[in-house]
Amino acid sequence: MSQSVVVIGGGATGTGTARDLAMRGFDVTLVERGNLTEGTTGRTHGHLHSGGRYAVSDQESAIDCMQENRILHDIAGHCIEDTGGLFVQLEGDSDEYFQKKLEGCAECDIPTEVISGEEARRREPYLTEDVERAIWVPDGAIDPFRLAVANAADAVSHGARIETHAEVADLRVEDGRVTGVEFERQGPNYLGEGNEGDRELVESDYVVSATGAWAGQLAAMADIELEMAISKGAMVVTNVRQLDTVINRCLPKGEGDTIIPHETTVLLGANDDPVDDPDDYPEEQWEVDMMIDIASEMVPAVEDARMIRAYWGVRPLYDPNPEADKDPGEVTRNYFVLDHSEDGVDGFTSIVGGKLTTYREMAESVTDHVCEQLGVDAVCRTAEEPLPGSSDPAALDAHMDEFDLRSPIARRSGQRLGDRAPEVLDVDGPNPTVCECEGVTRAEIRDAIEGCGADLNGVRLRTRASMGNCQGGFCTHRMGAELFDEFGQPTARDAIDELYQERWKGQRHTLWGEQLSQAMLNHMLHATTMNHDADLAVTGDEVDFAAFDGGVEVGGDSGAADVAADGGRHGD
Repeated sequence: MSQSVVVIGGGATGTGTARDLAMRGFDVTLVERGNLTEGTTGRTHGHLHSGGRYAVSDQESAIDCMQENRILHDIAGHCIEDTGGLFVQLEGDSDEYFQKKLEGCAECDIPTEVISGEEARRREPYLTEDVERAIWVPDGAIDPFRLAVANAADAVSHGARIETHAEVADLRVEDGRVTGVEFERQGPNYLGEGNEGDRELVESDYVVSATGAWAGQLAAMADIELEMAISKGAMVVTNVRQLDTVINRCLPKGEGDTIIPHETTVLLGANDDPVDDPDDYPEEQWEVDMMIDIASEMVPAVEDARMIRAYWGVRPLYDPNPEADKDPGEVTRNYFVLDHSEDGVDGFTSIVGGKLTTYREMAESVTDHVCEQLGVDAVCRTAEEPLPGSSDPAALDAHMDEFDLRSPIARRSGQRLGDRAPEVLDVDGPNPTVCECEGVTRAEIRDAIEGCGADLNGVRLRTRASMGNCQGGFCTHRMGAELFDEFGQPTARDAIDELYQERWKGQRHTLWGEQLSQAMLNHMLHATTMNHDADLAVTGDEVDFAAFDGGVEVGGDSGAADVAADGGRHGD
């Protein structure tokens, strides 16, 4: 009989660990309090690091990033866009640091190429004319949602059990050893099983905490003190893709000095400010403004771009020397496997720190540790065996005509599905586009529903539907319509509401200019089409956007200008 392990946390590291453990023969249960990627993974900027960012200040992390960058290209090609990256030196930036960056990259085996400012602007015309020269590195963009889902799917194919919407209520500790995990359902899991409030105890031989920034809170359930060095970062999303290359400022690590193209958008970010609680910290307008201002120094077109949303994430950093007085940016991005037997509790280990780029190596390290503790002799295969959808992405082009999909829809579908495209898109009857912004077809929506049930936020994570310019204004109803036959009207309506609410959260800090108009249009479409006028509190000419829970009030003809002046970047 195989030994059992509970993995807590459904981000990249947690799903990667569940996959590795299941491939090595363990009986695995993964527990996540929300959707997969609910925590840090779903709120990263999706930067596939070459290690160049850390080549001067944190070379151990830089080496890990470059090694894992190469591996991920082999096993997760359908999750990656090979953009390349440029560290740009602007007029007045340090020549000495530019040289240090080159030397550090060489020491970490990171390929580089020095190009002139003219060549940099030829490759990326929107770069400022103040670019004097740049260093090319093999950075890229990686889809964290697709990556985590692929790891979870492969874990399931190897026998793992995935429990989403299942919040850990307690760790069972007996005779100084963790012997099980009790969780409480926050709603049905991705298979539609269970009810809110149900509790279940999963007994186990070992427990791995892959909860990242929440590791200290989980450890406290076993009376273990684990202090994380948590910091928050704001990221802002533009409505169009001004760049095709990851852009970094060639200065010592700073705030807001990275711009990353993703699908149809560009992400700006991020700042680095310490916080105490990963669930409770301020999301402030000045942070959004700062991200735009800093990015505009490198790409002036950003200043006037339409921002469709802003979001915040927390970094799961761990400082082995917390007594030293450090700036948050100086805390290592390396990872640590913490065996809590050193704290007097056996059968329990936390994996903390690290980067999205190094998630697989982190999973391998903690799985090696579990094998050692439980006396299991099994080797890691996750660096060689491709994730579902990635075995041969180049073979997809030949299949597209079969499914009556024309470019760019065919290209986008192929990028998302990888080598699963034939099985997903080969459907009887028409396959219309449901989400025009992201080019998502009905077949993909239905495939995602098979994987996550009546959870449209889960569908969003798998397909990117509702993540484009309109932020769900014109596709959420269509997504919900695919739920009616199987789940019925109340469930479909609730799912639509939840997706609208999630999309609204990110727009609250970008309400100026055209984006304010888009948000108002989306709200009114939702209110009238779904008969939600009853959710609006109307007094005279003032309308409270109660359905959005955003606290935005629009009054009379001057409402839009009032909101922009009070809460937005521009008052025009």
